[in-house]
Order: sequence, then structure tokens, then C-alpha cells
Amino acid sequence: MTTIRSARTVATRTVSRAALVLAIISIMPPIATAGETEAKTLLKAMSDYLAEQKAISFQYDTNLEVVTKDHQKLLLASSGKIEMGRPDKIRATRHGGFANVAITFDGKTLTLLGKDANLYTQVEVPGTIDHLVDELRDTLHRPLPAADLLLPNVYDELMRDVVDVKDLGSGVIGGTECDHLAFRAKDLDWQIWIAQGEHPYPCRYVITASQVDQGPQYSIQISDWKTGTDVVADDFGFNNATKAKQVDLKDLVDIDELPNHFSVGGTK
Repeated sequence: MTTIRSARTVATRTVSRAALVLAIISIMPPIATAGETEAKTLLKAMSDYLAEQKAISFQYDTNLEVVTKDHQKLLLASSGKIEMGRPDKIRATRHGGFANVAITFDGKTLTLLGKDANLYTQVEVPGTIDHLVDELRDTLHRPLPAADLLLPNVYDELMRDVVDVKDLGSGVIGGTECDHLAFRAKDLDWQIWIAQGEHPYPCRYVITASQVDQGPQYSIQISDWKTGTDVVADDFGFNNATKAKQVDLKDLVDIDELPNHFSVGGTK
């Protein structure tokens, strides 16, 4: 009984301290305009750096929050790798608890491979990577991880509809010191951590659906960042090494971060 009472006392004190911190944060004066200017400058520098890179590869880990009808938050985690050659070649993998997927694009043909089922589908989508990103999101409903960060003008894409900007100082992601920036748009909040130094690549990107009940988040953390000659991928065509069976897109199930048995707006 004493142990339980002690644990409750510690918990109460911890919650009280947290509430005090939140109260202090809520009454702090707004960050100066200079902080907003600096944040925009840092984001623009990242955007310019990314646009200059002709070849990029990185590992990533994602977390996708979903909220049930009874307000329970569930976290779906996955990992993968992206290799990209501008302007029109990309290879991406994603492995999570519900899907093990590979995506290849050679400038003409998009191939989606479900590794566990050993099934694949192909779609003709000639064009650049930014065109592919739009097609995957709007037409095929199979968005790429970190898609916002792969476009040729990241700054303009991210700053669309932004109404508030904050420079939160520095943070450390995976051992790399980063500039931590926070932005508020009309329908969502987002944060980004940008590596300090001469290679200002994104280390973590978090999106919060502020207008959705419970504010679910999507986050991606980037590691093993490489550019230029350090990127080894040169063949972005589909190599059917496992003799996978070709099927229609509708028959290629469980290749999204949100698995098929999770029903949006439903009861599951």
C-alpha cells in the first residue's frame, strides 16, 4: 500500500510540474519577428541545398498516428530507403508491420511490388519525379514517404498557406545538431529539424492534423544521408528477380502505411 501511495505522489508531482511548464510556455511573449525571418532563411537554405543535389539517398523511419472512434491513439511504424536521381528516377522501399513494398520509377514506368505476396503492378507515368509525386498522391492514392521533401522547390511547397512561423532553436536528431523550426498552416501544424552546417538536409519532419480530433501526427526521421557520387543506385528499372506475378493495381493490397483493415471513418 505504501508503494502504491508513493507512486501516486510521484506521479502527481510529475504531472504538476508538467502543467506548470505548459502554463509558463502559454504565457511567454511571442517569438520576435527576427526569429520568423531566421526560420524562413533556414528553410530556404535547406530547399536550395536539396534542389542542387542531382543524386540523393537516405534511410528513414516513419510513425503514422491513427485515432479510433473512442479516442485511442495507435501508432503504425515503418522503415525504408529512398534513392533518387533527378529529374526522373527514383527507387523507394517501405517495410512495416502490414506491408513490405518496393517502388521503382525510370522516368516512364512506375512499378509497385508487394514483396510478401510477390505481386507487382506497373503504370505508365512518363515525366519527372514531381509529376510522379502528384500522380501517386492524387490519382493512385499511394503517396511516397517524404514526398514534400523530394520536390524541386521544397520552400514554396511547404510554405503554402503558412500563417505562423517559429524558430525554436536547436535540437539533436540521431546525434546530429539541427535547427528546429515550427510552422502553422490553415489546416495543419508542422515541424522540421534541419542539420546545421554546410549540408542542411532534413533530419526529422512532423505533420500534425490540427483540425482533426486528437491531432494525429505523421513523422519521418531521416538517417544515412548521402548525395552525389556516394549514391550507388544507377539502374532504376524493375528487375523481377523473384519472378513476381503481375496483377492490376486494385489487386495489389496492403501496400500503404495505413493497412486495408483500418477503415477511415469506420469502426475498426
